[in-house]
Amino acid sequence: MNQIATIAEAAPGAMSEMQIDPTLDLEAEIARLKKEKNAIILAHYYQDGEIQDLADFVGDSLDLSRKAAETDADVIVFCGVRFMAEVAKILSPNKTVLLPDSKAGCSLEDSCQPEPFRKFREQHPDHVSVTYINCSAEVKAASDIIVTSSNAAEIIDQIPLDKPILWAPDRHLGTYLAKKTGRDMTLWNGSCIVHEQFSERELIRLKTQNPDAKIAAHPECHDGILKHADHIGSTRAILEYVINGPDQKYLIATEPHIIHQMEKAAPHKEFIPVPGADGSCACNNCPFMELNTLEKLYLCLVNNGPQIIMPEDLRVAAVKPLERMLEMSKGIPLKKENAA
Repeated sequence: MNQIATIAEAAPGAMSEMQIDPTLDLEAEIARLKKEKNAIILAHYYQDGEIQDLADFVGDSLDLSRKAAETDADVIVFCGVRFMAEVAKILSPNKTVLLPDSKAGCSLEDSCQPEPFRKFREQHPDHVSVTYINCSAEVKAASDIIVTSSNAAEIIDQIPLDKPILWAPDRHLGTYLAKKTGRDMTLWNGSCIVHEQFSERELIRLKTQNPDAKIAAHPECHDGILKHADHIGSTRAILEYVINGPDQKYLIATEPHIIHQMEKAAPHKEFIPVPGADGSCACNNCPFMELNTLEKLYLCLVNNGPQIIMPEDLRVAAVKPLERMLEMSKGIPLKKENAA
């Protein structure tokens, strides 16, 4: 079996960033190319605000997976990271899937390589393998069920109580879910470099300075952050909590580009990003998400690359746990349609 997903870079002679006319209206050109190629732009909440504003759909991993499976576009431009674009290709094999920057990876994916993961599974043959979507296509293919932070608890609750659970790759999310669901879970030792960096000391300092603020945190954060949170949830759940809540000030413990959506939806409220360990670094920004730019979005449409290439045998193996996820998530409503 060919178990390697690859990224085909733009062909030799393709346009480079240096060749872009500085007077070009990139937004207008992207809109023209989208129409010409029947393309859809999907963007994660962690993308830069100008990319979110250009996207046809902005969402979290669950929402984006559903949109990738449902779209009738010929081309999917995935403004996110590699594993997200791979999911789009797995679910829509006949579509061209483009990623603006081929180096846009994920620390969680890097922490869980396919061969060690397969050995991890072999050591626990009686366990159900529930794997976070932040992983490679190869790891998905070796899993029983894929989950996102939006649906993980609901899916775990559907697994029979007599079935032990193997969880990978994020140990903080796994610990949180074990507490929430009451299940005994064997955890892979991985973590997100962004959420790992949040400082409990800095969070307490911010809360002391803003005693009227509520704290919203992503479950990829370590317990030093989660134990102070008023709300713990996926990016979409955090967004809904702060927009719909009665409070006027929130401390946000997740990648701060989501604040763009918060400020658009609730401009009368104040949203303060929780800083990293030294209180001033930008280490709470995802360095992989930041690789995608407006220029690279334009170029990937012009050059038809970088493009996700998925061997069919790998895709067939990886689609099964993703389809189980989508089937088991039917009770979770899709984010309301909007472009930003």
